[in-house]
Amino acid sequence: MASTRRASPRSVASTRSRPTCVGSPSVSDARAPRLLACGAIVLACTVAVPGSYAADSPRTWRVGPDRALTTPSAAAAVARDGDTVLIDAGTYSGDVATWTQDDLTLRGDGGRAHLRADGQDAQGKAIWVIAGDRTTVDRIEFSGAAVPDRNGAGIRQEGTDLTVTRSWFHDNENGILTGADPDSDVVVRRSRFFRNGAGDGYSHNLYAGSVRSLTVVGSWLSDADTGHELKSRAAATTIVGNRISDGDGTASYSIDLPNGGRSLVAGNVIVQGPNSENPALVSYGAEGLTHPSRVLWVVNNTFVNRRTSGTFVALADGSRAHLRNNLVLGPGVLSSGPADARRNRVVGPGGFVDPEAEDFRLQPSSPAVDRGGAVPRRWRARWEYAAPARPVRRAVVGRTDLGAHELG
Repeated sequence: MASTRRASPRSVASTRSRPTCVGSPSVSDARAPRLLACGAIVLACTVAVPGSYAADSPRTWRVGPDRALTTPSAAAAVARDGDTVLIDAGTYSGDVATWTQDDLTLRGDGGRAHLRADGQDAQGKAIWVIAGDRTTVDRIEFSGAAVPDRNGAGIRQEGTDLTVTRSWFHDNENGILTGADPDSDVVVRRSRFFRNGAGDGYSHNLYAGSVRSLTVVGSWLSDADTGHELKSRAAATTIVGNRISDGDGTASYSIDLPNGGRSLVAGNVIVQGPNSENPALVSYGAEGLTHPSRVLWVVNNTFVNRRTSGTFVALADGSRAHLRNNLVLGPGVLSSGPADARRNRVVGPGGFVDPEAEDFRLQPSSPAVDRGGAVPRRWRARWEYAAPARPVRRAVVGRTDLGAHELG
């Protein structure tokens, strides 16, 4: 959906004394007086000297069981555009919120803050509904989101632009679910998604609607329940340096790009489990190539199929697919449909460090060492996955190795 600019509370000037709220840089929790009822919202506040409080200054709010604001939803009621909310590590059961402010930073402090739904939801949609623009979410854990339409999410993104880092999403009907916003860029880094899905095939670990772009880097997606590990309808999708693994789950596609779009899948370890309900690991254009770009680059991935058959990259007619420097372990065909495929190699398990533990770093004896070919600069695999969930720069050591890891 198109972005709509909301009127900000800070646009209303006032010369009167203002309450300065706990969490502001000018007030510490230790000096806060008792809670005072300020209209319909309960705040811990102290009256500031006129002129000492800048209405346009971003504020920092602290949340925790021993603080004036005990829950994230209390902070959602008082925060304004540009503010930062620091949430003490711990579990916040049944606390859900809608964030309408722009340019927020929502961060777990001292570790991950765990938002556990426990049967609650915001607007019948999610644990957090994010309606503001340009939101950053860092070190937050979301679990247990379930709603009557079976589309409950850890985060339901309705604003424009979202950045998620170091966060966990598990046992929800969707991990992240975004709306359709052609101006929105969604970025996920160093995060984990596991056991999400309602079991109906329509809900997924990570589901981006028709946004401008989705970028997923250095993350671990696993064990989706019947749905896809990652589904993106974005006009441009970049999936680099991740571990995407079904485990013993019943996921469908590992990566589903149903409408095409300019897409890069590079430097990932992608493992299809024995219980996967779809034989394809990567699917491109299965619901129609509706984006102007039909270009897909699949570069330096390690593909593993633990089913008895499969297709590693399933392509719709009309795709412009380039498959370079990938390693393939397990049964199946490299691609369905026409593709520019070069320097891809089928290998056994012997050349990897510990394939049973999904450690697909190369042994010096691997036939993948120094066997890669040239790739245009913009499509190269620049990142590789490092456990438990982070990206590291891919080394440049002589000729490129095949697969998701460079032998250092």
